[in-house]
Amino acid sequence: MTAFSRFTPLATSLPATVPFVGPEAIERQRGTAVQARIGANESGFGPAPSVLKAIAEKAGEIWKYNDPENHALKAALAAHLGLKPENFVIGEGIDDLLGLIVRLVIEPGMPVVTSLGAYPTFNFHVNGFGGRLVTAPYRNDREDLDALLDLVKREDAPLVYFANPDNPMGSWWDADRIVAFAHALPSTTLLILDEAYSETAPEGSIPAADALIDLPNVIRTRTFSKAYGLAGARVGYGIGTPGTVSAFDKIRNHFGMPRLSTEAALAALSDQAYLRDVIARIKAARERIAGIARANGLNPLPSATNFVAIDAGRDGVYARAIVDGLMQHGVFIRMPGVASLNRCIRVSAGLPADLDLFEQALPQVLKALG
Repeated sequence: MTAFSRFTPLATSLPATVPFVGPEAIERQRGTAVQARIGANESGFGPAPSVLKAIAEKAGEIWKYNDPENHALKAALAAHLGLKPENFVIGEGIDDLLGLIVRLVIEPGMPVVTSLGAYPTFNFHVNGFGGRLVTAPYRNDREDLDALLDLVKREDAPLVYFANPDNPMGSWWDADRIVAFAHALPSTTLLILDEAYSETAPEGSIPAADALIDLPNVIRTRTFSKAYGLAGARVGYGIGTPGTVSAFDKIRNHFGMPRLSTEAALAALSDQAYLRDVIARIKAARERIAGIARANGLNPLPSATNFVAIDAGRDGVYARAIVDGLMQHGVFIRMPGVASLNRCIRVSAGLPADLDLFEQALPQVLKALG
């Protein structure tokens, strides 16, 4: 007798998984409290005081649904970036937008090109809609644009994912090279250009807001989760042609954006002075993390993000032992999941007290590992 499943064959075939295990789950599993939360690339510096004030002032309106057209935030983003409101789609973080994009483009069996070891949540969505992942390895700890382009053409892929700056390695490409890559893609291939870390990127690495705006096969994704300090609010946005972004209205959750999250994003966008201060603090934290790594015989990689990837000098087993050992001291960090990237650990920029704990615990962990 054939076993019955109420789910689709695709859903039945998929494992029940979480792309990133949260620090809360680790605390539950190990019975160890997180004292330094420097693993999830959140901003421990938090949002601007003006943002917290706006949330408090608007809290009484929580009984209302949010504007399903997200008009105010689209207009504010358009004014900030010199584009038009119809160039923007708003979503519950980039993760939500990635799922919608895959749903719009991919049917079961279709090839999707990405880098081996790149953002796991994107892969999660591709698998969830039955896409077939085709991957190119990193080269010199950067996503390999030439290899990605070759794969797109070989597979006639309708979708390619590329992040600049990159997670998990923190590397980046110059804006001119990215624009050239976008123009070299077949018109039948949609490029997801994930710019979650655009605010912390060095000058010349992020294409101008209007540089790709006329390409219907490019969607740029950004977030308020990183430098703006609103990871828990879940506010992301995509930038593209009006025809491309209007397609989201066919499938998105129109009432999915929380009202207070939108108010927080509006306030954050208007407080660029605070953003500049946080970016400076992130840079200082990156430099300190790199110094701690070098003092312990490890090699920090150059970073354009709010974290530093650190080459631990051996393999993934050793890097995992460092991650686990630090957690025993209450220091939560993460690591890439695929060889050879998994020779590294990854430490998020954090408050001085968080980095103090990291600095104290790391040599003890390394000594214990021998």
